[in-house]
Amino acid sequence: MCPQAAPGRVRAAPRAPGPHNVCRVLARRAHGFYARDAGVAHRKNLGLLRKIMCQESTKFKNVWTTHSASPIAYERGRIYMDNYQCCISSIAQAPRILYQKSKCAKSEKIEDALLLECPLGEMLPSPSDYKASLIVLTVQNWLLRLSADSGEVLEKIYLAGSCCKSFRYLSWDTPQEVMVVKTIQNKLPAAARQAGIQQSVLFYLAVFQVLPLSFIGMLEINKKIFGNSVTDVAVSNGILIVMYSVGLVRLYNFKAILEQFMEQPFDLGQEFNWNGQVGVVGKYPFGLPCNIKITDTPPLLFEASSLENAFQIGGYPWHYIITPNKKKHKGVFHICSLKDNTLAKNGIQDMKCCSLEPDWIYFHPDMSGRIIHVGPNLIKVLKLKEVKNRTDQMEIAEDFTIVANRENCVNNTVTVTASGRVVKKRFNLLDDDPEQETFKIVDYEDELDLLSTVAVTQIGADGRAHLDFHCNEHGILLKSIPFRESWDVTYSHEVYFDKDLVLHIEQKPNRRFSCYVYQMVCDTAKDD
Repeated sequence: MCPQAAPGRVRAAPRAPGPHNVCRVLARRAHGFYARDAGVAHRKNLGLLRKIMCQESTKFKNVWTTHSASPIAYERGRIYMDNYQCCISSIAQAPRILYQKSKCAKSEKIEDALLLECPLGEMLPSPSDYKASLIVLTVQNWLLRLSADSGEVLEKIYLAGSCCKSFRYLSWDTPQEVMVVKTIQNKLPAAARQAGIQQSVLFYLAVFQVLPLSFIGMLEINKKIFGNSVTDVAVSNGILIVMYSVGLVRLYNFKAILEQFMEQPFDLGQEFNWNGQVGVVGKYPFGLPCNIKITDTPPLLFEASSLENAFQIGGYPWHYIITPNKKKHKGVFHICSLKDNTLAKNGIQDMKCCSLEPDWIYFHPDMSGRIIHVGPNLIKVLKLKEVKNRTDQMEIAEDFTIVANRENCVNNTVTVTASGRVVKKRFNLLDDDPEQETFKIVDYEDELDLLSTVAVTQIGADGRAHLDFHCNEHGILLKSIPFRESWDVTYSHEVYFDKDLVLHIEQKPNRRFSCYVYQMVCDTAKDD
């Protein structure tokens, strides 16, 4: 309770807030100066977790291992097995089953899935919308929204209409806001082609707003509009991306396409009479109408030619990364301005690797505008900065590097035997030779602001790997976690680092899958 003011005194009215420097306010907020800010406690807790996790006494212990004959997936603390029929929580001290459904028929097989989380600060129509759910796509063209904790079917939408469409892929246009469902590429059987039957539609795209789940529209990608050599199509951040067999990538404004070519909007559950068909939108057997008909080539935003259609946009100001469209340039990356296509100073990045697996490059997911370039034994974190005395041009500068530990690696081309005979090797080791420590995975943990790397060394049949945590700002090594299980470089591997959890999924030959769960524990004498 506040004490009463002393008699005879007048309490001054609170001063009206004056103008503040926006940058200063944001900086103070990031450092937690405003105690009433809802995010302050969360940021402090994550800062404490990062400090505890990086302490020398903190260990990561293999608490659970499982094997499966079907693929294993991981999403936000949940492990999915048996084609999403079994869900296991990895958050508890020991993983526990959240739900186990009976084995589904082949006709109900799930082809793809996305985790849907509740948006902050929005009023939603149903209480179930405030909990995480899983959007799944079945082989029979059903789109289902399942409860992430119980597997209960919350919503059910039939996609395919009168024409046979094989929907197989789910992706985000805008994460947690707009979702795109895509078919496989339509290809006529050989007999139909020999009979002279023409097939002009290559792909169908169905677009949805999520939470509440609502239908925006369906469109077709037609070769009469986009050309015969289209190999793939995607929608991301409001951009329609069309890829061609010749390495060409074209970008179109997806929002403008919706506004220009939508014939009629429809709502899920609405009765409709469309092209002579009467039905209900999203219900069997009618599905969804194709209500966006692109009748003319949309205005082109941008195009580029790149080897294997490799094309990325990011940085500030906007830049893009391509590989010149010739096989001899594989492993060479050009970083150019999106504004005028000019090559940045030092914008050609080439590690000159001699390896079986190529190096790779991408814009840093921390939204800093930096670039990560990963080679077999070297990770470069690059940044864009203005050229001195030239504000119209940017240059690529090195922010920091992470180097593999190859101190014990000896690669002499000339050796001398015990008898004194000189032996010359006819070849050198590859840069990603299994017997040398090689980077296999690089990822970013956004909540703890850590850059994680997986490095592997394989001698004979026994491979050893370790997960390292680096300071995202300076690249300093903060923590190294050895994997207990053997690591075969010929297998497929996925590693997830999620706060205090590390999860390793391995795919062996003949569709054998293994999952290893590590959790952060305090190092005690009992554990030792």
